[in-house]
Amino acid sequence: MVVPREHGAWGMMLVPLATGAVVAARAGINAVSLIVLFVASVSLFWLRTPLESWLGTSPIKAQTDYEFGLLMKATVAIGVVAAGDVVALFWNGHNRGLLIIGAIAALAFAAQVGVKRLGRKGRMPAQIIGAIGLTSTAAGAYYVATGRLDRTAIALWLANWLFAADQVHFVQVRIHSSRAVTFNEKLQPGLGFLLGQIGLIAAILAACRLGFFPAAIAFAFLPILLRGTIWFARGRQPLDVHKLGYSELAQALLFGALLCAAFLL
Repeated sequence: MVVPREHGAWGMMLVPLATGAVVAARAGINAVSLIVLFVASVSLFWLRTPLESWLGTSPIKAQTDYEFGLLMKATVAIGVVAAGDVVALFWNGHNRGLLIIGAIAALAFAAQVGVKRLGRKGRMPAQIIGAIGLTSTAAGAYYVATGRLDRTAIALWLANWLFAADQVHFVQVRIHSSRAVTFNEKLQPGLGFLLGQIGLIAAILAACRLGFFPAAIAFAFLPILLRGTIWFARGRQPLDVHKLGYSELAQALLFGALLCAAFLL
């Protein structure tokens, strides 16, 4: 009831934040602001779980007076930390560009709530929309570290969101095709994902062609493109949710490292 259960969401927030910080390092960074942003991001993300459990809007709700008291204390404590870090970030008019990033992220989270109301059909689109807000930490980290909300900041945000969207789609396909063995059996639930892979390639090539992405960024996306394509050719793979989670975390860490290398080379 207190610690966020969405393990994948932690990666979608922290890996982009790390990429923004690492890429910013080549120009010299404001380490203090970066640390404050990190604590603010973690505490704001963390705050939702105890707050929803306390209010009863989460699947896991408080049942006893002790649980209500625990959740109230956790909500207040985390909220104080989050509020203090947000005030520190904007102290004396600093980091105003975060207002733009935050507004876009807030709009994405609001849209996510609306899409969730569609039921099961809206689950994956809602996660992809929510990833816009989570991956905003890439642009935020780069901005507070360098003081520039430029094309590099937006490119880091976009690259991390494209990766996160592909990852969400792949996990959902794996869940809904756990009994599929042949290519044809996998194609029915996975056709949308396969088309998404093609769309991802097109988006990367277009961004590189326009000079928005460095050409080397193609190598950062190569592992997930291969992972998604090879899955169609392999036989039945029993669904192990924990193993899938760890493998996707490894994919995220590898992507983050390759993405940083692409921007720094």
